[in-house]
Amino acid sequence: MIALAFLIPLGLIVQQLAYERALADAERQTAVVVAVLTVTTDPDAVARAIATTGGTGSGRVAVHGLEGGQVGQGRARAEDITLAGGQQKAIVTDVQGGQSYLEPVDVGNGRIAVVEVFIPRSELQRGVRVSWYVLSAVALGLVIASVLVGDRLAAKVVGSARAFGAAASALGEGDLEVRVRPSGPRELVEAGVAFNRMADRVVALLANERELVADLSHRLRTPLTALRLDAETLDDSRAGRRIRHAISALELEIDKLIRAARKPAATLAEADDVPRCDASEVVRDRMRFWSAVAADQNRWCEAVGVDKPAPVPLARAELAAALDALLGNVCRYTPQGTPFEVTVSRRDGYVAIRVEDGGPGIADPDRALRRGASGEGSTGLGLDIVRRVSVAANGAVNIDRGRLGGASVVMLLADADESPAPGSRFGLVGRLSREPTDRRANGRRERRANGA
Repeated sequence: MIALAFLIPLGLIVQQLAYERALADAERQTAVVVAVLTVTTDPDAVARAIATTGGTGSGRVAVHGLEGGQVGQGRARAEDITLAGGQQKAIVTDVQGGQSYLEPVDVGNGRIAVVEVFIPRSELQRGVRVSWYVLSAVALGLVIASVLVGDRLAAKVVGSARAFGAAASALGEGDLEVRVRPSGPRELVEAGVAFNRMADRVVALLANERELVADLSHRLRTPLTALRLDAETLDDSRAGRRIRHAISALELEIDKLIRAARKPAATLAEADDVPRCDASEVVRDRMRFWSAVAADQNRWCEAVGVDKPAPVPLARAELAAALDALLGNVCRYTPQGTPFEVTVSRRDGYVAIRVEDGGPGIADPDRALRRGASGEGSTGLGLDIVRRVSVAANGAVNIDRGRLGGASVVMLLADADESPAPGSRFGLVGRLSREPTDRRANGRRERRANGA
């Protein structure tokens, strides 16, 4: 835009200068003829005087209004010549091939002669085209130079911004070693320095968290060892075997927790294997444990739909932890003798695990799903574990009133073998939480209750 702003006015100025130069030459030639006319008006003498000027310009001069006739070849129209003589003022008129400069001269005895000088169009535009070419070349060169300089400056800024964005994406994906080299404008340099400080802080916080978890897990070994020693003194009854099995499972989980906490975050982020387990198998396994607890508390319990495979993209331990959290809440926060039921169903690309009980239900489901908001002596981590496990499996959680009269918690998990059907998965959660279990007669039942 700046080049155009200068190019067009300069080109017009060059064109105007060429016109004024040609007109000045015509005026000089006219002055020579006017000097001759002040001495004599004889056409032959005037013609000889014009010829003596020489050059190509002598053939462009004509004199009108002399007594002996016209001198030279005139090109102007008669009315223009009359107009110039009547006005006694020089005028410029358009003629074929260019313009004519007409200047009146008083030759005495009340007569007016008109001197005509023809200006060809080539003279009017002499040097204009070359000037336009030169100006265009200069403007183009300036534009190319400015583009190259601007591109280099912009590349420096864009390159810094892209590197900053790539580092942020890498950090978000778990690469805690990524850092940026601050460069570019001052703002980007400051942002890069702040990003590096933030990444260092995140690494330090994660390291502290891992050490804290590992330390807390290790502290549990002492009371767990004492508990195992006490369990060894129990007889070989069903209750004793169940307690010893629970203690062994707890020790195994604590060992896994310590190893996971000690493992570097980068190693965790590089794990590419997609976890997978059979939800029906996990439910059957966990129901063997919780049915024994239910028997001790005089509860009726049942597992429905666990005879068919239901693959989900979750590690077995994660799904088992979520089930333990749900069934533990039932056994802990409902009165003894309250029945519960676990149902597994698979359709539309999802696997639903529904846990229902006959207790008082959950008054505020939304609040119950918020971490640490359960109250009533609860840590608030149980349902949060369920929610996180469901989200990790591209699913959701719904809490409603169940068929048994109490709470109905539905974990909706993506099917590991089928793509989800079009539609809202949350709508499917709602349907599964209200759907009757008439099909459970076709599924596998596992009842564990005293007197059932």
